[in-house]
Amino acid sequence: MKAIQIQATGGAEVLQLVELPIPEPGPGQVLIRVETVGVNFIEIYFRKGIYKATMPLVPGSEAAGTVEELGPGVTGFKPGDAVASVSVLGSYAEYALVPAAQLVKVPEGLSPEKAAAAMLQGMTAHYLAYSTYPLKAGDTALVHAGAGGVGLLLTQIAAKIGARVITTVSTKEKAELSREAGAAEVILYTEKDFEAEVKRITGGKGVDVVYDSVGRTTFDKSLNCLRPRGLLALFGASSGPVPPFDLIQLSSKGSLYITRPTLWHYVATRAELEKRAGDVLGWAANGELKLRTEFIYPLADAAQAQTDMENRRTTGKILLEP
Repeated sequence: MKAIQIQATGGAEVLQLVELPIPEPGPGQVLIRVETVGVNFIEIYFRKGIYKATMPLVPGSEAAGTVEELGPGVTGFKPGDAVASVSVLGSYAEYALVPAAQLVKVPEGLSPEKAAAAMLQGMTAHYLAYSTYPLKAGDTALVHAGAGGVGLLLTQIAAKIGARVITTVSTKEKAELSREAGAAEVILYTEKDFEAEVKRITGGKGVDVVYDSVGRTTFDKSLNCLRPRGLLALFGASSGPVPPFDLIQLSSKGSLYITRPTLWHYVATRAELEKRAGDVLGWAANGELKLRTEFIYPLADAAQAQTDMENRRTTGKILLEP
């Protein structure tokens, strides 16, 4: 099978197309034929060595495809089933193994592209809006990278709940996409200071929650945008990791809360995985959740896909197709 492999950490050029044997499923595993791969920042963190992994590495954890073969002891699936997962063991490939406990079926009528686009980013938006800070009607949320994959889905879910959503984006084109997703206010951070704009929009009160996937360049001002006892959900670091921080500032800024959540702790049980995946895949299938999937690259162009993601040249979900 064709696969993307990393021999050593570095720039996008370390992503190499190679031929590897098709893996065989062990106990509790399912072999899937990968149809669409979801590209996420976590793969860039592994490629750069920010997150540690054993080399050589086939990157990727998110994919949608078809069940090819079941390992010993696996029940509940059969060859030919349309499936998706965020726990694929090396999804940048034509075939990959998935723990059966982390695999879900895709609703009829939902394409592999939409299924892959909905899984990791959709469930991330789901846990942020329903669990990390359970939004309710009337709350005000600030969502950074409002035209990104998570940003567009989180905005839709938050607006569906009845929250007022303020987003930050870099261009007028992205601002339009964010408004279409349900943002009440959109700030072009390339033209205006987002902290000053949030304070103006909220009449100086601040927001209930900031959902921040950017990190280093937004962290300090994100805290300043919160109302007293507000929460900063720092769920990514696309601009780099946040520098060391003195927690006494949380007191002086209004007894604030900070959390650094990750999806894996919000889908730790089968019941929670099925609930979140069921919601987002169901909403995608019936049209309640709009998915943007314009940026689809051949598997061989994985380096270009990651480069475009890093340089914010894309909107919505970035996908690879073997």
